[in-house]
Order: sequence, then structure tokens, then C-alpha cells
Amino acid sequence: MSELAYDTGESWLDSQALAAQGITGPLPPRPLPDSRPPVEPFRADMLPEAIRAYIMDVADRQQSPPDFVAVASVCGLSAVLGRKVLIRPKQHDDWTVTPNQWGAIIGRPSAMKSPSMKEALRPLDKIQRDAREAYELALEEHAAENRLREIEKGEVEKQAKKLAREKKRDEALALLTQSEIQGEPPSRLRLVVNDASVEKLGELLNENPNGLILVRDELAGWLSKMTQDDHQADRAFYLECFDGNGRFTYDRIGRGTIDIEHCTLSMIGGIQPSKIAPLVRGATRGTADDGLIQRLQLAVWPDDNRRWRWIDRQPDAKARHAFEQAFYRLHGLHFDDGAGGPPCWRFTANAQALFVEWMEEVQRIARADDIHPALESHLLKMPQTISGLALLFEVLDGQGGEVGEIATARALEWADYLRSHAERLYSVAVGSAIEGARLIMSRLDKLPDPFTARDIQRKGWAGLDSLEAIRDALETLVEYGYANESLMPPTAQGGRPSTRYHWNPLLERGEV
Repeated sequence: MSELAYDTGESWLDSQALAAQGITGPLPPRPLPDSRPPVEPFRADMLPEAIRAYIMDVADRQQSPPDFVAVASVCGLSAVLGRKVLIRPKQHDDWTVTPNQWGAIIGRPSAMKSPSMKEALRPLDKIQRDAREAYELALEEHAAENRLREIEKGEVEKQAKKLAREKKRDEALALLTQSEIQGEPPSRLRLVVNDASVEKLGELLNENPNGLILVRDELAGWLSKMTQDDHQADRAFYLECFDGNGRFTYDRIGRGTIDIEHCTLSMIGGIQPSKIAPLVRGATRGTADDGLIQRLQLAVWPDDNRRWRWIDRQPDAKARHAFEQAFYRLHGLHFDDGAGGPPCWRFTANAQALFVEWMEEVQRIARADDIHPALESHLLKMPQTISGLALLFEVLDGQGGEVGEIATARALEWADYLRSHAERLYSVAVGSAIEGARLIMSRLDKLPDPFTARDIQRKGWAGLDSLEAIRDALETLVEYGYANESLMPPTAQGGRPSTRYHWNPLLERGEV
């Protein structure tokens, strides 16, 4: 903050200094810069043909940003593909990527986040519903088999007694042992989880080794829970799940020791800008900088749709069928590397050249001196995301076996698009002072003149949740000429000097 003199009741600016420059009144303030950088718009050709038409159809009918439907769909499809096929982005290295994805759709309330997710993930609900019905039938068959075994057990015991009387103990023991073998109960296929403890989630992952997707209508609650001290062990588990190929072991008194062979979890949820802002600030200020926010690689924050028109038409039935079939086709796929595991595809020669060129560029950008460490961490996780997207797009539209040039080029278009949204996301921390200044300006009629930082703090305005944030915003207002600051001397009782702020008189007269 600039050097200040004690307030002596002078006008907003030093009138003598202004007069020496030929200025007879206060200067008008300079416009505040845009704190929210622009983002690349979503384009239909960024999507594989199998899902393109219906995603754009939903966005048009709902009048929601196509980004919301597209990102939710890609996360859902990545979860269905899971560990069925992996990708090795280098030709000789064994670096292996599982194509699960973590996404977040960021928008103001009523931006159609929830309807977009619901429509994008509807095929998952259908697959799970079919699986639940099959599971219930299998349970009935399993119960009937167990009842039959109980009936048969009586006859076996009679035979065993006879063998025992005949001194054929080993044969009797073998017969009884065989009768005790119970058939394994059926397991229920799951794709979606909404709210589960990490212990239960671990069991579900063991039952569904291809992976799951965590769907949260409001992602803020889950993210906030992960910041609490008593959920740090949960946070470590979820961090492991991002890679999709890690192992995790936890020990609990009630459940014993559970080994999770493959922590494969995709994620999608909606969140408001005001709720993700403090979490991003925590990641940038070192209070929660373990990379959780940076793992939301498919975080998109499109511009608000300010135009609205009445649209009432039937959904595109052909496009919807193709969209649903993409999910069912991935669900039914089974790959085998010959040893019982998933195969690992690599890029074709032309696709590899494209990926290497992009990789060199993103590494150069991420390691520049002027980039914020939080954004650097985000960008350095992008190669895993982009190679996973290329694999998914190849499975949806390509020939298979290798990840080709078309799928790779499409994934690299996502890379540029996602990077612009990441820059907007982290701007809520870097540009928070400007946003705070705008908020104070919009409510200047609710403040006295002069006013102090404490006057603002007592209001409890969202986004100005600390004296540090308030002072940063006030310094911005002073820098751009909206306010002037002066020091109040200590009172007769002592204490410290205090800073108070005066509005530019042109604001008070409505001349700005």
C-alpha cells in the first residue's frame, strides 16, 4: 500500500497539486480491467461423430452451453471404457494411461448444469437399471440353489454316516467337504456412485474393477468435505483414484484389511463460481495445494448464455439412439492382451508426431517464469488427460488397435480449449482483487463515506471473506482512482493508526 499522510480534512485529491497541472477537479477513475480471461468456445467438431448430434441437440433445446453436456458425456463414456483398453503415449516407454476423466461444469445458478448432466448420463442410468434387474434375478437363482443344496445336504450326511461306519473316513470327509462348498453370490454391476464412504467405495471398486464414476449434482459439498481435517485420509484415497491404475490398502476395525487392486474413478459435478473460488484460492495460497483442484482437468467455465428464445420440439430420435448406442457399445466391449489383461495401444506415427509437438509446447508454457504455480501444476497433468481423450475418441470413431491421427488431432483441440478454461478458473485467485473491487463498487451505497476495511468485513459479503482479500480489493480501487486513502491518527487513548477510504466525488455525483 502507498505511503500515507494523516488525514487533515483535505479534499479527495490535493487541490494545489492538481491546480499546478491545470486540473481544477478530481480525475475520473480508470476502467477496471477484465479479471476473467476469455475462453475458447466449444465447437461441435470437437466431438466424435457418434455423440456429436445429440449433444448439440440437447444444448439447443435446453439453451445451455454445449460445454456442459459435452464434458459430462465425455466423463461418462470414459467411465464406461474404464480399464478395458489403456494407452501408452510413448513408442517405447511403459508409461501407461487409464482413460478415466475428472470434470467440473462451472456456472451461475440456473445455468442448466444439472439438466445437462442428467441428460448426458442418462444412458448410464439405463445400463445400471438393466444390470439391477439381472442382479435381482441372479439373487433369486442363487437363493434357490442354496435351498436345493440344503436339501441335498441331508442325503449327503446319510451317505457320509454310512461310509464312516464302513471305516471309509477319507471318502466320508471328502463327501462332506464337497457339500459345504457354496456358490459365490452374484455381484451387482455398478457404474455410478453419488455418496459413499471411502471404505464402501473401495469395496465397490473391487466388485467393479473396470471402474466407476462419482456423480455429484453439487460438487461444492464434496470438495468442501475434502478440505476438512477429519477427511484427509479420504482425500489421499481420491488423489490416488485420479491416475486410474493405482493400488490402495486401508485397514479398518470393522471391515478389516481391504486391498483395492485398481483405483479407477471418473468424476463429474456442477459447481457455482462463488463456491469454487475459495477452493481455488486455497490451492494457490498453499493451504490446499496437493493437486486436488488441478485434477479437475475437464473443468469448464463457459460464458453465460444471455440470449433466450422459446424452443419446443421433439428430441432428435436418431441422434439420441446413436448417442445411447455409443455407451452400450463401450459397455459391451471386451479387449484382451492375451494374458488376461487390458491391451495397451500406442499412437500411429503421424499421431505420435502431433502429440510430441503439443507435448513440447505445453511443457514450455507450463515451465515459463511468469506462470502461476497452480496453473503450472494443472498444465503438467494435461498429457495424461489428452492421451486418455485421444484413446476414447479412437475407440468411439476409429479403427482400433492404434490411436490414429484424427482422434489425436481432436484431443489436441480439446487441449487448447481446456487450457483457456483452466486460465479462467485460476483467475479467480489471481484476479480476485479486481472481482472484489467490482463487488465493493456495486455496493458503495451500502457503505459510509469515509469507510474502513472493517466496515466491509462486517457486511459479510461473499468473495470478501478475509481482511486480506478486502485490503487487496481496496488497494485496487485506490490504484484505479475510485477511492482515496488516508490515515487516521491514534486516539487520545492510544492504539494504532487506521486507514479510511473516501469515494471519488465524481462517483458520488453520478458523473462516472
